[in-house]
Amino acid sequence: MTGRAERPAAADGRYLSELTESAVRRDSAVHERLLHAAAHHEQWTVRAASLEILAEHFLTETGTARALARATHDSVDWVAFTAIRLIGFHRIRSAVPDLIKISGWPSNFSRPTTLRKPVGCGAAFAKQALISIFGTNDPQHLRNLENEYFVPWRRRVETRRRRRNNDDVVLVPEGTYRHGSDPEPTNPFRMDDTDNPPRDVFLPAFYIDRTAVTNARYAVFLKEAGGGSAFDHPDQPTGKGHEPAHIDDPRFNRPDLPVVGIDWYDAWAFARWAGGMLPSEEQWERAARGADGRKYPWGDVFEPDRVQYVEHAFSRPVSDIAELDELLVTAQPSAFPAVPVLPADSLVQGASPYGAVHMAGNVWEITRTNYFSREDMDPFFKGRDPVEFMNRKEAFHVLRGGSWTSPPSCLTTHYRGRDLITDRHSEVGFRCVYRLDDD
Repeated sequence: MTGRAERPAAADGRYLSELTESAVRRDSAVHERLLHAAAHHEQWTVRAASLEILAEHFLTETGTARALARATHDSVDWVAFTAIRLIGFHRIRSAVPDLIKISGWPSNFSRPTTLRKPVGCGAAFAKQALISIFGTNDPQHLRNLENEYFVPWRRRVETRRRRRNNDDVVLVPEGTYRHGSDPEPTNPFRMDDTDNPPRDVFLPAFYIDRTAVTNARYAVFLKEAGGGSAFDHPDQPTGKGHEPAHIDDPRFNRPDLPVVGIDWYDAWAFARWAGGMLPSEEQWERAARGADGRKYPWGDVFEPDRVQYVEHAFSRPVSDIAELDELLVTAQPSAFPAVPVLPADSLVQGASPYGAVHMAGNVWEITRTNYFSREDMDPFFKGRDPVEFMNRKEAFHVLRGGSWTSPPSCLTTHYRGRDLITDRHSEVGFRCVYRLDDD
């Protein structure tokens, strides 16, 4: 492999010739021109050739390594491939995080049993460059070198990471247990429970809030955040605040009630402020059902005195989907039902095996999991109106647990709900999870 990629014939010859001749003199002004051209020139051929000149004449100058690393993500493939080849040839270690974003961890892809989904040349180029930088293709040796490489990065992350600011948590131990469930044979409410099939899931241990986040706790967050953006998700809409939508409704604003009327961005920001994160749906399910795969947090038989659900909130029995719909449209923003939500620390007789309360009913709970991909949410909607992305799969997160408007079929530990990332409902709240080393 050579460090110089063959220059495309379509490059602006005169412009590049001038830069090349000037580069021999290592002129700082030329260096700046090359850095700008590598990142911004409208012709991709010029961007690629500028990278070559930078690597040949200005490799040790400030900004060159960063320009090469940034170019690995150029929108034109051959610019990115040029950058990757040059990085591998010159063994530019600072570009390792950029290459890993393309190919994955070398200790993983070098294992003979690893299954991959490469898109094309880019992954192969990145793989070759990483092997060149680390100087080995032995998986275990690569893992050790990776751990050593990222020690300074982890230290920087740790110095910025907030410690858990809540002690009212319960421990969910490590283990592999059954998640999901077979569909119900009869479902009078016609709720789709076919999307969470039975499977065994391993999870490391974690802490989870014993109760849903309350208005009182959320108010502390609002005061500390002070209208600033320190805790905001990068994709959060510009100018958005975090005040709950129902802050003036006495049915929902008491300090001991779970905060509602917040969206996914609000919950994400709170979790960051709290020193934790939103639970994945797998973490939520494990915390709700424990090691024995129970149907409800308290066991396998529905017991209405352990949960706040539609029949309690509306004081009326509901037997099927028609009756449920007829009842729910009677809800009014001003007065009915009078007591939809109970205090977050009530109905402790319905707690999960680990002691988390109201993991069935009261309010749905937001997770960090995308409903369709089942991966962590990764929104990219900033600057767009919700009507533009309300049909995009990337915009829907998983809700779990059911709420005061839910029938029993939505209150199981395995039922999956979903919601648009920007929606704010009186039926939706959340709780956070935390790492064990925050003790």
